[in-house]
Amino acid sequence: MSENVLDKENWKQEAASVINDIKNHVKNVEISNLKNTNQRVYLNITTLESENYCVELSGQGFRVVGKAYDLVDLTDTEYFETPYSLLSKISLNFYQSFGNELMSKLQAVHHEENQENDS
Repeated sequence: MSENVLDKENWKQEAASVINDIKNHVKNVEISNLKNTNQRVYLNITTLESENYCVELSGQGFRVVGKAYDLVDLTDTEYFETPYSLLSKISLNFYQSFGNELMSKLQAVHHEENQENDS
């Protein structure tokens, strides 16, 4: 018996949140045209290396289910807890992109603190 963690609409909201979180670290990410259910939603992702994937998001986590958009042909693949851990496995440039964004945010905070101290 399978457990419904979220309803169909909430899975779409969860997918939208994931898309917002990772959009700066991939070339493209969108909700797949595959049928989404109350148990899972599919995302189409193009990595920074221009590799296409179809990724399932379910209560078990994230996993690659196809190496093309809207394709489910891989069944025995590893689940990941976060989109970041999945991306770190499939995209060599993910760490650099994520690190650069983090560094920019830290520099902005540092700059802001220096301006406050100068006032």
